[in-house]
Amino acid sequence: MHARRIAAIVLAAGHGTRMNSTRPKVLHPLAGQPMLRHILRTLEAVGVDHICVVIGPGMDAVATAAAPHATAVQHDRLGTAHAALAARDAIPDDIDHLLILNGDNPLIPQACIESLLAVRQSDDAPAVAVLGFRAAEPGAYGRLLTDSNGRLERIVEAKDATPIELEADLCNAGMMALDGATAFEMLDQIGNDNAAGEYYLPDVVAVARGNGRVCAVVEGIEQDLMGINSRAELAEAEAVLQDRLRELALSAGVTMVDPASVFLSADTVLGRDTLIEPNVFFGPGVTVEDGVTIKAFSHIEGAVIGAGATIGPFARLRPGAHLAADVKIGNFVEIKNANLSVGAKVSHLSYIGDADVGAGANIGAGTITCNYDGVFKWRTSIGAGAFIGSNTALVAPVNIGEGAIVGAGSTVASNVDADALAVTRAPLRTVKDWAKKTFARKKALKEKGEKG
Repeated sequence: MHARRIAAIVLAAGHGTRMNSTRPKVLHPLAGQPMLRHILRTLEAVGVDHICVVIGPGMDAVATAAAPHATAVQHDRLGTAHAALAARDAIPDDIDHLLILNGDNPLIPQACIESLLAVRQSDDAPAVAVLGFRAAEPGAYGRLLTDSNGRLERIVEAKDATPIELEADLCNAGMMALDGATAFEMLDQIGNDNAAGEYYLPDVVAVARGNGRVCAVVEGIEQDLMGINSRAELAEAEAVLQDRLRELALSAGVTMVDPASVFLSADTVLGRDTLIEPNVFFGPGVTVEDGVTIKAFSHIEGAVIGAGATIGPFARLRPGAHLAADVKIGNFVEIKNANLSVGAKVSHLSYIGDADVGAGANIGAGTITCNYDGVFKWRTSIGAGAFIGSNTALVAPVNIGEGAIVGAGSTVASNVDADALAVTRAPLRTVKDWAKKTFARKKALKEKGEKG
């Protein structure tokens, strides 16, 4: 038996006017990624051989998000079946199954798609297998009408349904799997004899039935198949996805003190025995190794955190932050495009950007790497075991040697040798009784109603 060959068409040509946005609907983010990427990633996991995303004219940003998959342009918006036909040239002739999915259904699980394909390979070998769900409030959803054996007879839109048909709660999710050998032949037979003059994808069921073919229904869960058409629905989908991501993390050995307050991105990687305190945000591109503690109110994106590190509270790790094992980043510390070696510490109120920090280096409170000269970014190098005193400014490009000490309050614009002491503070000068005399004079002026 030959391996199944699967192709998929993802419909993404709509602007999503209800989103009230200049951004195409499928590019609105969920868990840090465009919603389109979620469904593409699911199709990739299923093992789909060919994917084509149907876009509208001028939707170059959607094509970029779809890469490396093919795109096809629907130049005239004449309905969902018309959109699917726009992808014809991108789909090989020798496929077994053709999936047609919507780009605004990002929550569809891999298991749902696998069920569609499994039904297509059943003894009945249905020409069309449609995804449906039992809606709590069927309302305006199209209804899936079945016979006594559960086979799909037809799809009827709510506005065209009789009162008896509206009593059905099995609703159309708008996604399906077609017989690959005859898919485009069936799509070609769909007419536009309707008020809008458009070619509707659900009519493929009537075409298949008219050709004497069997059609089937695969039931999913309403929440998994929800389409996103508004900002409110986007927020609802975000909540669902966050719950899924948290559940996966917890089952993988991550401890969350308050899971509901932790925001994860779809690509967040969390090692076993990671402890996450409340109100932590993970943006895209974060990898956390085993045994890390992330304290409350920390914001992390584009960062790699080594095993046993401690982050926060109130820490910010920006893209390019690479922390080795046992690094400590404390409260109100910001790290950007910097490499911190094993056991390095930045414990308080510091900014370390465009820097390389050696193993065991200790950076005091209020330290700043001055990385930008107004035109160019420059790097700072801090050697292993170096100690940087509080309220120090390191003006890049500058190198602090291994084991060196920089005295508190220094501004360092030149290299410091290994094991040396660098101090740029002015010598202490005191004036006896200056404060006492000055305050006495000012108080006297105040009593006279004067300033000075």
